[in-house]
Amino acid sequence: MKSFFKLWKIVNIADSERALLFRRSRFDAVLPPGRHRISLLSGDVRVETYDVAEVNFDAIKAKFLLDNYGEILGEYVKSYELSDHQVGLFYRDGHLVDILPPGTFRAVWKGGKVVRVGIVDIAKEYTVDEKVLTLLGRGVRAGQMRIAAQAISYNEIPNEHIGLLVVNGKLKKILQPGSYGFWKYNRSIAVKLLDMRLQTIQISAQEILTKDRISLRINLSGNFRITQPQKVALKLNDYKNFIYRELQFSLREAVGTQTLDSLLADKDRLNIVIATDIRERLAENGIDIASVGVKDIILPGDMKMILSQVAETHKESEANLLTPLEETKAVCSLQNTAKVMDGSPVLPHLKELESLKKISACIDKASVHDGLDGEFIDSVKLRPTA
Repeated sequence: MKSFFKLWKIVNIADSERALLFRRSRFDAVLPPGRHRISLLSGDVRVETYDVAEVNFDAIKAKFLLDNYGEILGEYVKSYELSDHQVGLFYRDGHLVDILPPGTFRAVWKGGKVVRVGIVDIAKEYTVDEKVLTLLGRGVRAGQMRIAAQAISYNEIPNEHIGLLVVNGKLKKILQPGSYGFWKYNRSIAVKLLDMRLQTIQISAQEILTKDRISLRINLSGNFRITQPQKVALKLNDYKNFIYRELQFSLREAVGTQTLDSLLADKDRLNIVIATDIRERLAENGIDIASVGVKDIILPGDMKMILSQVAETHKESEANLLTPLEETKAVCSLQNTAKVMDGSPVLPHLKELESLKKISACIDKASVHDGLDGEFIDSVKLRPTA
C-alpha cells in the first residue's frame, strides 16, 4: 500500500479551480475540476492551482505558456494583448471594472465570469467616448475613480466659461460648457478654464506723485471681459496680471501729468484718460475693458492740514471782499432815503413816529419831566407787565 502512494499522487480540483501540471519543471497539462491520479514515475511533479472566480490568469510566465502551449491552454485561457496605441476597456459580467494601458497583456480564465475587452485606438483620436466617460466620471466607485484618474483627464466646463485644450503644449481646441474626457496615455493633456463673464480687478494703494510733486495714494477699479479666448491663450501667460500692470502703468502716467487741483476737480476725466489709454492694448490681446473708476484719492496727513488752511483762508478772503460791498450798499440806501425825505416834509415826521414805535416796543414805562426845570411830572406804562 505504501508503494502505491509513492507511484501516484492524488489531486482534487474544485469546480471553481483549474490546475497546471508540470513534470520536471515543464508544462504538461491543464487539470479540470475533479479527482486526478497523477503518476510519479516520470520524476518530479508540480501542480499549480488557480481560482477561476478571480478571472485573471496571473501566472508569472502566462504569456510564455500561451505562446508555446496555446493549443493546450487555449481551451481554458483567453488572452488579450494591446499595441502601444491601444487602450483596453475590461468588462466583467457586463460591468466596466478596469482600464488596460497601451502595451498590456492580459490572460483570463474561460468558464468563469463573462469577460470582454473593448479595444480603443488612441493613435489619433484621444477623446473618451461619452458612454465610457459617464461610467468613469463622477459618482463611480472608489476603485474605478482611482483607475479613471490614472487613465483619463476628466474636465467639466461650467456655464459662462470656455476650456482651452492643450495637447503636448499646443492649443488644439476650444471647449464649450459640458463634460469632457481625454486619454492621458502617450501625450500630455491640460485644460485651462477661462471665465467669459464680466470680471473686476482692483489696483490698491498706489503711491503716485502729481505734476506739482504732491504724493497721493489712489485706489482704482476696472471691469473687463474676455472677448477672444484663443488670443488670450496664445499671447498671455497670466491675463489678470497683464491687465493689472496695464492699469497700474496707465494710472501712474495719467496722474503724473496732472496737478492736484485738476485731479480733485474732475476725477471722471482721469477715468476716461486711463480707459482710453489701455483699451487698444487690451483689445489686441482679446480683452475688452468695460469701465475704469478711481475709487479713492487719499492725501497725506500734512497735505490735508495745508488744504484745510487754504480753504479757511479762501473763505476769509471772500468774507473780506463782501464786507465793503455790503457797506457800500448800505450807504447808497441811506443816500437814496435822504433824497426822498428832502423832497417831502411829512416823511421825516413819519420816520420819527416809526422810530418811536420801535423804541416803545423795547421799554416798559416812560417818565415825563419838565423840559425847563427837569422836574418829574408823570410816568406812563407802555405795555402791561407779565
